[in-house]
Amino acid sequence: MSEYVLEMRDISKQFPGVKALDHAQLRLRPGAVHALMGENGAGKSSLMKCMFGIYKMDEGQIFIDGEPVEIRDPLEARAKGIAMVHQELQPIPARTIGENIFLGRYPLKKLLGFIPIVDHKKMYEDTAALLKRVRMDFDPKQQLGTLSVSHMQSVEIAKAVAGNCRVLILDEPTSSLTQNEVDALFRIIEDLKKENVAIVYISHKMDEILRISDEVTIMRDGQYIGTWDAKDLTTDFIITKMVGRELTNLYPPRENVPGEVVFEVEDFTSINPRSFRHVSFNVRKGEILGVAGLVGAQRTELMEGLFGIRSHTSGTIRYRGKELKINRPKDAIDQGIAMLTEDRRGSGIMGVLSVADNISVASLNKYVDFGIVLNAKKINNLVEENRKKMNIKTPSGKTLIKLLSGGNQQKVLVGRWLANNPDVLILDEPTRGIDVGAKYEIYCIIADLAKEGKSIIMISSELGELIGMSDRVMVMCDGRVTGFIDGKDANQENVMALATQFE
Repeated sequence: MSEYVLEMRDISKQFPGVKALDHAQLRLRPGAVHALMGENGAGKSSLMKCMFGIYKMDEGQIFIDGEPVEIRDPLEARAKGIAMVHQELQPIPARTIGENIFLGRYPLKKLLGFIPIVDHKKMYEDTAALLKRVRMDFDPKQQLGTLSVSHMQSVEIAKAVAGNCRVLILDEPTSSLTQNEVDALFRIIEDLKKENVAIVYISHKMDEILRISDEVTIMRDGQYIGTWDAKDLTTDFIITKMVGRELTNLYPPRENVPGEVVFEVEDFTSINPRSFRHVSFNVRKGEILGVAGLVGAQRTELMEGLFGIRSHTSGTIRYRGKELKINRPKDAIDQGIAMLTEDRRGSGIMGVLSVADNISVASLNKYVDFGIVLNAKKINNLVEENRKKMNIKTPSGKTLIKLLSGGNQQKVLVGRWLANNPDVLILDEPTRGIDVGAKYEIYCIIADLAKEGKSIIMISSELGELIGMSDRVMVMCDGRVTGFIDGKDANQENVMALATQFE
């Protein structure tokens, strides 16, 4: 009997122009949390999709309990005890918790002795038992759409561990969770470990990895770099192995010199009484203004209001002393304001379109000849300029953007807005879900833009990032601005003190 519940040996997978996996490997022990780490594009998700039957391997072999197996699709993976909770949840909000958990495999009974129908009583009884297993005290008949994102994720885990789950893959499970919700997830993981479930944990958050993992495997450029006991690792060691070089500083040196005030917001209030209210602040030329706050502070809502996505009842926006009227995003774009949204996949990239389409879409009027024909040469020049300037890794401008790593998708979105040459850039969580190497490249881009005189407003939930990158930090709590801190004086204590200053 093998000591490993599952092994992946010499796995290779190639897409047009990209070798996603190059003889990668992974070995999972029962009852252990195995972290899988690497930069975006390192091959982590591709390896998991091969394990789960979403991708067909070009080379390699999977073993369960030492025996070779073939996994042709997710149904076969589930039958062999492999379950996966994807980073992007795919709930059916209008259906009940029980219906979501048993989707596609409802328990059946016979009506009149021969007509198969769903056995709702058994489904909801089994759902209650599964929810109890993941410490969730919900009514199985409750509509899923009434739950928070974190509770939906717990339902997904309950769905995954139903049946004979022996391997559970968690892909960036805490990207949208608060600290209390992370702690609750970790308690569920500890319970599953006691049941001898092997857990693959994919995350870019070093503190989580070192806290929850038993073993860590690191990948780079589709290749296996090594596996180590988590207790023997340090953050610096992990970063060095991930990026193949030492990052002596997490943040680049900045040479920007903030100048005169160019962007002003005064008494800005949402149409929603529970959202932002009476917000006033300014941004100087060449300044990086960080925006801090806990979940629910209404930072994103405020920036969407300034960009014309959300309505406001009062307030004034001025650029260089001139009052702006912004009622829709086009108004903001026309005034030289750009916004990189928080949800890269949901409201950022257009996955079915190419890199070139995604970069040029916000500035197509610059690339039209005779008012009707797009100039392909000019668009290709724009793509090449951005590829070089921001080190975007893509086989070509014709590659679908959804095939790029998260970090490279983010660079494409930055390039989209820079094509309009904006003066004010609102960056909402610009490094969410990307690895430490790609983060550094994004930081360098932000620092260079500030040096060029652009005014940057950057929202981030990572305090270290805000403190390391900002000239000033504006702190919000419950829809209000509670204070400003000069960058050189900012630390976690004084930021958190303002972030918890409830009325």
